[in-house]
Amino acid sequence: MGKALEGVRILDFTHVQSGPTCTQLLAWFGADVIKIERAGAGDVTRDQLRDIPGVDSLYFTMLNSNKRSITLDTKNPEGKRVLEQMIEQADVLVENFAPGALDRMGFTWEHIHKLNPKMIVASVKGFGPGPYEDCKVYENVAQCVGGSASTTGFDDGPPMVTGAQIGDSGTGLHLALGIVTALYQRTMTGRGQRVLTAMQDGVLNLCRVKLRDQQRLDRNGVMEEYPQYPNSEFGEAVPRAGNASGGGQPGWILKCKGWETDPNAYIYFITQAPVWGSICKVIGKPEWVEHPDYATPKARLPRLKQIFATIEHWTETKTKFEVMAILNEYHIPCGPILSMKEIAEEPSLRETGTIVEVDHPERGKYLTVGNPIKLSDSPTHVERSPLLGEHTDEVLAEFGFNRQQVTALREVGAI
Repeated sequence: MGKALEGVRILDFTHVQSGPTCTQLLAWFGADVIKIERAGAGDVTRDQLRDIPGVDSLYFTMLNSNKRSITLDTKNPEGKRVLEQMIEQADVLVENFAPGALDRMGFTWEHIHKLNPKMIVASVKGFGPGPYEDCKVYENVAQCVGGSASTTGFDDGPPMVTGAQIGDSGTGLHLALGIVTALYQRTMTGRGQRVLTAMQDGVLNLCRVKLRDQQRLDRNGVMEEYPQYPNSEFGEAVPRAGNASGGGQPGWILKCKGWETDPNAYIYFITQAPVWGSICKVIGKPEWVEHPDYATPKARLPRLKQIFATIEHWTETKTKFEVMAILNEYHIPCGPILSMKEIAEEPSLRETGTIVEVDHPERGKYLTVGNPIKLSDSPTHVERSPLLGEHTDEVLAEFGFNRQQVTALREVGAI
């Protein structure tokens, strides 16, 4: 079996997280991703949040698996000519520079398209076209301008960002889909095109249910599945909903045995309508099945806080895993709050390749995430991240530079 993207050559000008997330995913699917870095420095995350002095950080290694690294000075005239030759032979160029940076390097879309009409140029930016398109955006800023922060947290507290990197990694995943789509279209048109994913747009796409709720709120002035109902007033905008599920099946995070000392001794419990009878049986409230205050989803909505408090009296008597085992027997949706330590040590995630142990020549063995998308005919083998400039000579030889030319380029500081 081959790889899904085998034969696709990508010039990777990305750094930090949003772009590298995109190109790492493409590399996992078999694309030849060539990471182009500054000599002597490279991606800024190589030395950010280091846990071992002088060694590439986990921040870098966990975002740059399966790539090759070369160093290239695109401000050097010879370096610029090298890049032009690489563009002529590559399929995709991916970048997440500040707005206008690629143009200032002399590589406008028009110039790239002239060099290679089949080239796809993919970019991550903070905002799309409009009044803010020249502004820089980082992870938490994206969460704020994309609607996530205003709808995350509890109603009596400030807006909150989430630990999931929906601004950076989320946008990178969107960009990867755009690139694959453009590659597919190119097979029919023969033409490359520009692909843009704005971080604000990516976050909003992940927050679409809140845009749904804004329109419901505008129309009805109230949303019955929110914890504010029926005892609090709704304002003009979608409020923060705590741990409410955001859908038609009410859910909440409940304490389990040991919560006093374990910050993650909790479980997410969903009172799904089809299994309401089973829920009543499990928690020792069989009378709720027929009681008019609890028998229907509509009747339960104004009483959700009381219902979850009663369920919590039951969950507090058992560990989160015991609760999950019991609830699963009755097909009651739930999920224990897993800590990162528990996730890192979970054997099933190792077996599926969702968490992978990789050996690095300088830092030794470390854990990294594996490909979350499993293809039956294109299995993913996660390889370590490259050392800075590790593949410069090898890559340039593949692009037609002989040994003497490479030596000359190194002498003038182009590589």
